[in-house]
Amino acid sequence: MANGQLPGYLASAAPNPQANRAPWYKTTAPAYAGIFLSVPFMAGMAGALQYGSVWAATIGLIVGALFCFLLYYVPGMMGMRSGMPLYVVGTSTFGTHGGLLIPGILMGILQIGWHAVFTFTATTFFMSAMGWEVVAGEPTFWIVAVVWGLVFAFVGAVGISWLGALSSFIPAVPLIMIVVAAIANGGGLSQFQATFALPEVSPALIPALGLGAFAAIQAAAGFFATAGAAGADFGTNSRNPRDVTLGGFFGISLAAFVAGFFGILLMAGAMGEDASIAKDAGMGTGTLDTFAAFIGSIGHVGGTMSKAMFWLFVVACICPTAFCVFIAGNVFSTLLPKVPRIPITMVGGVVGVILAGSGIAADLVSFFLIIGASFGPIVGAMTADYLRSGGWAGPRRGINWAGYIAWACGLFVGLLGRIPEIGFPYGLSTLLSFVVGFALYIILADVGCEPPVVSLPKPAQEEPAEAPEAEAPAP
Repeated sequence: MANGQLPGYLASAAPNPQANRAPWYKTTAPAYAGIFLSVPFMAGMAGALQYGSVWAATIGLIVGALFCFLLYYVPGMMGMRSGMPLYVVGTSTFGTHGGLLIPGILMGILQIGWHAVFTFTATTFFMSAMGWEVVAGEPTFWIVAVVWGLVFAFVGAVGISWLGALSSFIPAVPLIMIVVAAIANGGGLSQFQATFALPEVSPALIPALGLGAFAAIQAAAGFFATAGAAGADFGTNSRNPRDVTLGGFFGISLAAFVAGFFGILLMAGAMGEDASIAKDAGMGTGTLDTFAAFIGSIGHVGGTMSKAMFWLFVVACICPTAFCVFIAGNVFSTLLPKVPRIPITMVGGVVGVILAGSGIAADLVSFFLIIGASFGPIVGAMTADYLRSGGWAGPRRGINWAGYIAWACGLFVGLLGRIPEIGFPYGLSTLLSFVVGFALYIILADVGCEPPVVSLPKPAQEEPAEAPEAEAPAP
């Protein structure tokens, strides 16, 4: 295939030069830490507490934090070595035309879902701070969601440069708040008990720590799966493998553990002292409202401190709300260059507002499962392709059916958890979908389903040289 036959988004691709890159503690680590220091991730730990003890949730969180690093590492190395973002490096695994949909447009669609989640989060905390009853779908909830979602969709559409300085310190706000609240609720930890009752046959089939730990693993991995694939984009800012590794360890594994652990302590302590928090959140009923569990636990602190926390969590939602729709706009405008960027970004914002205002975005259990099931096999297939090729191979002609079939089968396995009587909704769906995607890609590539590599234009084809290792100050 000649270069002129490449899709436009590939023909114009160029690597990020070494001169534009920076140490891990200035790029990858703080950016990823900000992702984990957010309400949706910390609230997601409520699912682990529904099925197990604080210890079970913590063990699962540790494993989940390490698995998140695995989801990031190969895309990060691909981005670092090639200098290319996800929509380019993904064409090795899914093809020059197949990469348009996976991981390309799929990433943009899920970013709209994240815009909805953060709009719902901000609306919920705003109404809690105002002392109003929080009921998704009610007129007041809709008004707040529409204003918040569309204002920051517009910010994401026209440019987010002014949010850069804000995003450098805002992630510290939820961290401080969650630590303070966890300490305040600490007296109830010894009284906490999981609310999910196992059937009589289950203890013989499931390890004592199993369900709570599995739930924490899935909550962490499902939350992080899209960000893991986006490690390619972060990798383009890394100078060498050391930046990729240290940025991932401190920004992903360590940040995930810290944020998740204090989220677990916050909610377990509050529920230990006041069982009505768990009951009101629907814990143990199969209809868990993780936001209600988290907000009820913050409210349990009481007084001025709770009110201040509500407002500060509203502020903490500013950057992620705008960033999500900004990323979606970038994806769509890059892959569909004939579509104007601002209108398509605002359309994404409207969809996010509808999902938030209606309350659909409140179902984090389902959302995390869909994300994990969608992107677990994507990263699994990319990892297999990377290891099999000894690095990033370059774009492959047309559609790489090895990648597509591996992804489809992994997606199917990942979604089994939502089928009644078949799957466990807080199981290991992201991990299983990753393994299926990884294994099937290797098998299918070996039997000839992998098309040949095509060349990129000369400037983009050259692999940037790795910068020498640099001494980094302690984080």
